[in-house]
Amino acid sequence: MKKILPFLKDNHETSLYVAAFGLLLLALFKPDIQLKQEVHNYLLVADVSQSMNAEDEKLNNQPVSRLAYTRQLMKKVVQTSPCGTYFSVGIFASDNVALLITPLEVCANLDVITDSIDHLEWRMAWKGNSRLSFGVRAAANTFDSLNVPAQMLFFTDGDEAPRVNVTIKQDLSGIQIGKNFVFVGVGGNTKVGVPRFNSANKRVGYWPISDNNNAGAVGVTYSDPSQDEPDPSVASAEYDRFLSQLEGDYLISLAGEIKAKYIKGQDNSAFYDFVQKQKPAASFVTSYSMRWVYLLLAIVLILSTFVPNILARSTLGARFKF
Repeated sequence: MKKILPFLKDNHETSLYVAAFGLLLLALFKPDIQLKQEVHNYLLVADVSQSMNAEDEKLNNQPVSRLAYTRQLMKKVVQTSPCGTYFSVGIFASDNVALLITPLEVCANLDVITDSIDHLEWRMAWKGNSRLSFGVRAAANTFDSLNVPAQMLFFTDGDEAPRVNVTIKQDLSGIQIGKNFVFVGVGGNTKVGVPRFNSANKRVGYWPISDNNNAGAVGVTYSDPSQDEPDPSVASAEYDRFLSQLEGDYLISLAGEIKAKYIKGQDNSAFYDFVQKQKPAASFVTSYSMRWVYLLLAIVLILSTFVPNILARSTLGARFKF
């Protein structure tokens, strides 16, 4: 150490340039460092049963379907999340939840995540019925498949098909995902008709009560949305339409059974603030860019080589003034 200090003092410019060069090499070849930290890891699940085609939400003062509104809410949640946030996207239909994409970091994969959300539609459903209580149990299995904790936002109107009764009601007391589960209600509080589409996604009318006598979205006669049915039956008159609305009370009841949360989905800052205030659910090893730090330090070291000259000139100027 006694030999090094005098050497650095006598060769301060060379030492500073060497150190600056070393920092430039780090910026070029090892710009990132790995740090483990708690992060927000969201699983966005969309109900794609056909009641979600009911048009009782609004965007830009124009009526839109519940599913279109869900897509808007999901995309805004993604877009308002800071870098380092992770997202998965899934769908719910019948009695199950299917993952479309597994956790992706938002800034590096924004286009992939938003594109996946843009393509959510009712024809993704593999069956026509919709049993949320069974879906909650399936959601618990989906959590396990992720291998990392996540905060699930389950977007749904709560309209079950067939309606829940004592014989098919699930016992959800053993479900342990409540602290990481939020039901997001989508839809209006006034009953409206549910549009019916054929297999080519062409609107042909409204679901009739006869095909949907106890179902909240899709009757048993149309159990496969992908089947070739170019001319399905529709309501013959307004009084014959099957009507649907947001079943908020039912979702609140379901949330209470598993100690989860419920919130009405709304395209406003209060909703997005609520989402961002959820506790971080996972711990990921995240890459942080150090390039700008290395470059800044290199610039400081290079500028430091001029300090002795500046001080010498200042001293010389002071002497002449004296």
